[in-house]
Amino acid sequence: MTGPRDDSNLLVVPEVVPDTLLTTLDVVEVKHGMFGANDGGDTTGYDGLFAPVVLPPAAVRPYGGWFDEVADALAEAVPHYDAAVEKVVVAHDELSFVVSREHLLEFVQHLRDDPRLRFEMCMGVSGVHWPQDTGHELHAVYPFLSITHNRRVRVEVTCPDDDRHIPSIYSVYPANDWHERETYDFFGIVFDGHPSLTRIEMPDDWPGHPQRKDYPLGGIPVEYKGAEIPPPNERRHYY
Repeated sequence: MTGPRDDSNLLVVPEVVPDTLLTTLDVVEVKHGMFGANDGGDTTGYDGLFAPVVLPPAAVRPYGGWFDEVADALAEAVPHYDAAVEKVVVAHDELSFVVSREHLLEFVQHLRDDPRLRFEMCMGVSGVHWPQDTGHELHAVYPFLSITHNRRVRVEVTCPDDDRHIPSIYSVYPANDWHERETYDFFGIVFDGHPSLTRIEMPDDWPGHPQRKDYPLGGIPVEYKGAEIPPPNERRHYY
């Protein structure tokens, strides 16, 4: 048996969102159609589908359970906590800290070393590209695991598209070597201080970063076969 569910920090977005509401929410993208593609003909029949992508709001204390213990320990351990943490989010039963890139290394150092925290493992880093999130177009998301306390938290860092630099956390979590290379390869985020920031999946001379949202879905020359992938609306004929 579990206790009553606390939905106080969950954001509910109605199916049809009026323009007045969009101006008050942190909307990073508005998708149209089944897959959000807008650079070719829609062949799904869902071209009228309208779906805003809304970032969850900052949580309000108390966060609940051990989340408050972690937040309190970080607030005491990190010297510039108020400047380092831009937002704390509690959503989907996860605790997330949105941290400024200038304070990332200081933040994760305490996350690992403070005995009240002891997040010994960083499970990697994932990239996200929101072209409409002006000034914060690129997001790097780090999941951390504490074996000592059996807890997980997320740390998220953003950077603008015209300054794609985030400090590498390799010096604190060396196992993140490969994950930072992959995120660089697919999203173009430059992890400053990484010992060997080279491509890990794509060929060294591959143009662009394939998981960015401004990367074309089709029509890309395939260098190995000399063939070409047509755009989605040209791959099949519908009668």
